Amino acid sequence: MQYVKFGGTGLRVSRLCLGTMTFGLQCDEARSHSIMDAAASGGIDFFDTADVYPLGGGRTTAGRTEEIVGGWLKGKRHDFILATKCVGQMGPKPWELGMSRKHILDAIDASLRRLGTDYVDLYQLHGYDRHTPIDEALEALDTVVRSGKARYVGVSNWPAYKVARAVGRSEVRNLVKVASVQPRYNLLFRSFERDLLPLCEEEGIAVIPYNPLAGGLLTGKHDRQAPPPEGTRFALGSAAKRYQDRYWNERQFETIEALRPVAAEAGMSMATLALSWVLSQPAITAPIIGASRPEQLADSLAAAEKGRLQSELFGRLDDMTHGWRAVDAER
Repeated sequence: MQYVKFGGTGLRVSRLCLGTMTFGLQCDEARSHSIMDAAASGGIDFFDTADVYPLGGGRTTAGRTEEIVGGWLKGKRHDFILATKCVGQMGPKPWELGMSRKHILDAIDASLRRLGTDYVDLYQLHGYDRHTPIDEALEALDTVVRSGKARYVGVSNWPAYKVARAVGRSEVRNLVKVASVQPRYNLLFRSFERDLLPLCEEEGIAVIPYNPLAGGLLTGKHDRQAPPPEGTRFALGSAAKRYQDRYWNERQFETIEALRPVAAEAGMSMATLALSWVLSQPAITAPIIGASRPEQLADSLAAAEKGRLQSELFGRLDDMTHGWRAVDAER
């Protein structure tokens, strides 16, 4: 496993990050632990989670994923880079969500309890809360870092102009700087190439994209003539509609079919090809990969081992999916 510099910080992280949102609903605790075992054996020591996980659940399941990750990390916390997130609804009260100072400071303490640790390496805002002034959120994140409860801070699902404003306000106020962003990014969703990725390259911000395999569609395993399979993100509780809206349509499946012969010619699985393309983007630090079974990590580890695609193959894929740059970034 290669290691890469985490944006403009002095931290180095594994080239792949293990996403954990399947833990607790798609995967029980035993299977979740086996997935983490397989990731660690493959050299992945950067894990990402969130207080609202597992994916597809609700308030009754929120926090379960952090508990599972925390249980596995007992006795080996120092050997892993751990990231989590807040902003989502964690209780019935109106202040139990968002990026207010109250919620951020409450949420970090709750996450640390569930994770069984006294700090996380990266603490992220999981979305943008337009009801809270950005200075208030940045001040709260600064407090989290100064108190030793997090080493770095980042944001997820923020548009480029909000990230740029956060950078500017942090500089003016002498507050902790946003070290990373976590956007959705893959061969079928490329709109952040227009603004967010260039901003991150210029400002030295790490990019740890999620959905590099488009929720599993880029593995090529799904049949357009059949309904979404049970147990996948396309049929999973509260997440099903979101993932179907994102990816389950005729144009996406047409692109998948066009990619099949390219993968075969390159001697790679569809998943390895798609992830290798993401890894070949200069702005990308560490894609977040997920799994519902340990063996699913093999294709991702193969992509990390191959490194950057040859320029001819990269350009071919770039041309084939260029149109996805125009997709609405808010979909």
